[in-house]
Amino acid sequence: MKFRWADRMSRIGTESAFEVLAQARELEAEGRDIIHLEIGEPDYATPQNIIDAATRAINDGATHYTPASGIPAVREATARYVRKRTGVNTAAENIVVVPGSKNILAFLLLAIVEPGDEVIVPDPGYPIYRSLVSFIGATPVSAPIRQSNDFRLDVEEVRSLVTQRTKLLIVNTPANPTGGILTREDCESIAKLAAERDLVVLSDEIYGRLTYDGEHVSLYGIDGMAERTVLLDGVSKAWAMCGWRLGFGAMPVELARRMDTLMINSSSCAAAFTQLAAVEAFESEESDAAVDAMVGEFRHRRDILVDGLNRIPGISCRRPAGAFYVFPDITATGWDERELQKALLDEVGVAVLAGSTFGPHGAGHIRLSYANSVANLERAVDRIALHLGAGAVSPA
Repeated sequence: MKFRWADRMSRIGTESAFEVLAQARELEAEGRDIIHLEIGEPDYATPQNIIDAATRAINDGATHYTPASGIPAVREATARYVRKRTGVNTAAENIVVVPGSKNILAFLLLAIVEPGDEVIVPDPGYPIYRSLVSFIGATPVSAPIRQSNDFRLDVEEVRSLVTQRTKLLIVNTPANPTGGILTREDCESIAKLAAERDLVVLSDEIYGRLTYDGEHVSLYGIDGMAERTVLLDGVSKAWAMCGWRLGFGAMPVELARRMDTLMINSSSCAAAFTQLAAVEAFESEESDAAVDAMVGEFRHRRDILVDGLNRIPGISCRRPAGAFYVFPDITATGWDERELQKALLDEVGVAVLAGSTFGPHGAGHIRLSYANSVANLERAVDRIALHLGAGAVSPA
């Protein structure tokens, strides 16, 4: 049978990290030594106390359907966590628990954005923003994120992009792929713009616990923003729980009710035992200590990778303030970023991502994840340097 694909399938994109990961795994199966700096996943195990909480939940029978938006006690615990992190008086009815935080983005778009509307997306930014906006028939509008501005949104430039058709502004801090963070002044300026132009804002703060320099400022927590903002977060990054597939959103009650309906029509609910494990992540001192330890190690790795890359002629790398990515400018090497991505994987076994896969303004950059060991980061830097003709650059 020959399928006749719906037009919308021509508008959906992908996430290049998974594509490069698959290519790297194929090379490994052939016996190649590959250093994985492509995938955005902590290389830590989930803290044992969280695993134990999930095991207890399974043994206690938490293997059945739950209410679509989450177990009431889990929604209450999540609301407490949001209150603690943002200062916003968030209640359980403001919370929707989902099997992976991408659902919050998809449901928000389905709930408020019509075909022909415009959505402002960070560029470079997480590829799924642009992909899902295009998929539903709306128009993604790039808000440039530039190294010259320390990988922060230029709020006045964003203002110039707002039109009568603009329905939603997507903000990500700390950011994928750049590691940039928004300052309190940035967030206050965005809040002022959103109020003036009556914009809904999606604030993706999935990397909010992974901040090294300065403070993480939640846009959801800025005065007046909770009424027009959807906070997107989850357990994947801070507690190394990517495979557990549990995200959540905090939002106005009327929007949460629509997302409940969309959950009923899609995934039904998130797994009960993962929801209960999330309570342990949010509320135990042991879990907080595990996050702090991981952040300290990531800071150490960040510095090693940034310093090593900056010793390679032609590469200029900013020291990111959050997440676990670096986004160096490689234009002075003379390489196209997509060609360099391919060459590094094929020729020296280093898996990285081309910056332009995150949007047109990512051209001239590559993204490297430092969710890998210090030894592997140093090996990767030396391999990149040797490929570019610089010789080994890691300290002896």
